[in-house]
Amino acid sequence: MSAEIINHSCYKFAPLADLEAWRIKLKAVGLEQEVKGTILLAPEGINFFVAGTAPQLAAVLTVIRSIPGLEDVTPKESPSNERPFRRLLVKIKKEIIAFGIEGVDPSRRPAAKISARQLKQWLDEGRPVTLLDTRNDYEIRMGTFKGAVVPHIWNFRDFPAAVDQLPESLKSQPVVMFCTGGIRCEKAGPFMSMKGYTDVRQLDGGILKYFEEVGGAHYEGECFVFDERVGVGPDLRETLSVICFNCQMPLTVEDQALPAYVYGETCHHCIAGKPRGRGNTGEAS
Repeated sequence: MSAEIINHSCYKFAPLADLEAWRIKLKAVGLEQEVKGTILLAPEGINFFVAGTAPQLAAVLTVIRSIPGLEDVTPKESPSNERPFRRLLVKIKKEIIAFGIEGVDPSRRPAAKISARQLKQWLDEGRPVTLLDTRNDYEIRMGTFKGAVVPHIWNFRDFPAAVDQLPESLKSQPVVMFCTGGIRCEKAGPFMSMKGYTDVRQLDGGILKYFEEVGGAHYEGECFVFDERVGVGPDLRETLSVICFNCQMPLTVEDQALPAYVYGETCHHCIAGKPRGRGNTGEAS
C-alpha cells in the first residue's frame, strides 16, 4: 500500500524579495521530492497548494520557511487517496490573489479575524451577524453557510462592484466574510473597510479551517476546491462531485442524477449552452 497523500494549502502576505532565486530553489526541491501542485510567489507573499507524502512535503516546507518573512508558515492539511495534481508549477505573479485595487495591503493593514470556534459560538447563540460569501457563484452552488449573503460574482475581480450593491445599512452592522481558505477575504476585508464598513471580520482559515475545527455546524452542502477532488465535505474528505466535461461546472451527486447529465457530454448547466464562469464566456444560466 502506498503512503497516504497529504494536501498542503497555505498563503501568507509578507513583503518578499529575490523571487526568481526562490522560484528556482522551490522548483528544484519540488521536482526532487515528486511533489505536485502550484506555488505562487509575488512581492506581496506566497500562496501554495501542493500534495505529496509527509516527508516530501516537509522538504518543500523547509525551503519555504527559509524565505525571509515566511518563517512561521503553517499549512492546512487534508488527506486524499491520490495526488489531485498532475504536475508542479512554481510561478511568479504580480499578486498571489488577483484583485487589482490600489491601497489594499493585507500585510500592513489586515482585516480583523474571527476564529472558527468563535463564529460557531456566535451562530449557536443566534447573535445578529451577516455572513458574506466572497466566492464565485459556481463555488457557492456546492454549499455555503445557512443564511449567507451571496454577492453573485463570477470572478473575484467583480467583488468590489458587488459591494456597491450591498445594503447601506450593513456598513454599521457586524459582518463576517468567508471564502474557501481565507485568502480572498484578506483583500476583501481591507477593501470593505476602505468603503466605510466599520465592523468587518474574516473567518480565519476560511471554510476549510472551519470544517477542520468545528465540522459542518451551520453549513449546508460541501466546499468546492480548485483541484481534481472538486469538493470536500465537513470531514475534509473528497466527495463524489465531478466537473462537467463540456462546461467545467462542478456537479454534486444530485446534479449527476438529473436527466440533463450525460457523462462526457452535458449537464443541466450547459445543455442549452455553456454558462458563464469556470473560464467560459457565455451568459450566466
